[in-house]
This record gives sequence, C-alpha cells and structure tokens, in this order.
Amino acid sequence: MRNDREQVFAKYQAEIHLLGRLGLALGLGLLLALPFAFGKMLNAGVNWPAFWKGAAQLLPVYLPSCIVEFFVYVPMMGAGASYLGFITGNMVNLKIPCVVNGRDICKPRDAMEKEIVATLSVAASALVNTVVLAVGVMCLVPLTPVLENPVLQPAFNQVIPALFGALAYKYFSQSLKITIVPLALMCVLCIAVPSLIGSVATLMLGSGALAIGVAYLLWRSDKL
Repeated sequence: MRNDREQVFAKYQAEIHLLGRLGLALGLGLLLALPFAFGKMLNAGVNWPAFWKGAAQLLPVYLPSCIVEFFVYVPMMGAGASYLGFITGNMVNLKIPCVVNGRDICKPRDAMEKEIVATLSVAASALVNTVVLAVGVMCLVPLTPVLENPVLQPAFNQVIPALFGALAYKYFSQSLKITIVPLALMCVLCIAVPSLIGSVATLMLGSGALAIGVAYLLWRSDKL
C-alpha cells in the first residue's frame, strides 16, 4: 500500500514539474512579449543602454532576494504550490499564509497530502485574488474618495505588519527558545540601523542561519 502511494506521488510530482515548467515558460514569454508588443504598436524602440544601466542597478538588489526566496519558499510550499505562486505572485503576503492556514485546517498526514493541500490553497488564493482585483478595478473610481480619506491611511499602512505579526506569533510562540535570539538581534539591528529594513533578503538569510545554529546548540544540550 505504501509503495503504491509513493508511486502515485512520484507520478504526481513528475506531472506537476512538467506542467509547472510549461506554465512558467509561457508566463515568462508573455511577460517579456507584452512591452515589445506595445513598442511595436506605438513604434517605440528599446533604449538598450538605458535598459542595461537600470538592470545593473536593480539586479544586485533583487537577485539575492530571488535566490533566497527560492530556497526558502519551495521547501515550505512544495512543487505545485511554488509553480503557481511564482507565476501569480504575492507569495509572502497571500500565498504562504494561505498554505499555512490550509495545512492547519486539513492537518495533512504525509508529504503527498501536504503537497496537495498547499497546491489547492495557492490555486484558491489566486482565483480569489483575481476576482477581488477585478471587483476592485470596477469599484476604484466610486470608492476613491473613501480610500483617499486621511483618516483611513494609517490603517492601510499597517495591513502587512499586522498580517505578518499574527502569522509570526503563531510560530514564534511554539519555539520561543529558538526564535528569541534571532528575533531580538534583528529588532536591535533594524532599530540601530534603519536602512537595513530594506535588506529583507539578507536579514532573512542571516536570521535563518542563526535560528538553525541556536536550534542545533539546544539540541546538543538536550534543551530543545
């Protein structure tokens, strides 16, 4: 029975990788084709020197973040959810919380069930996000006076911190011995050097390595 289940999971993974790679290739092709299509319609060419100059300034900032996100998110979400998530975007503020909540609700027993739950969670999130965006675009003009109300602006600025604060507390509270040192250090660094707040990828990588080190020391001392 177990071997049959493993064979089904292996077949599922192979099909997911095939469809995921095709989807990523198609999405990347469409993403790159759109500006060239607009340029062709408007008879406007690409200023390649300006393009490479801008790329040289942006790549050092975003490339490390992309690499870190790949190594962090893929093991957390699984193949199917990662393909969908990277195509549709909003990984941190939508897809990952949906995966976490989906697994908490369904309580999957093994890797195959975790993979399926994560994929369905991201798919549902992408569909709901598309519907919400469509409704938002249609209601944007009528709701503009409300959205631009100065009284509501502080609330909009706290949406992401509130989301991640609630999500982080759940995991921090389960392993305070591991999280207290990295969390305290990151808080001190961001307060002492506010410019580090923009270096999320570097801080994520450093705090993750520190958390692994603390967990290893606690495990060696039988205090975990």
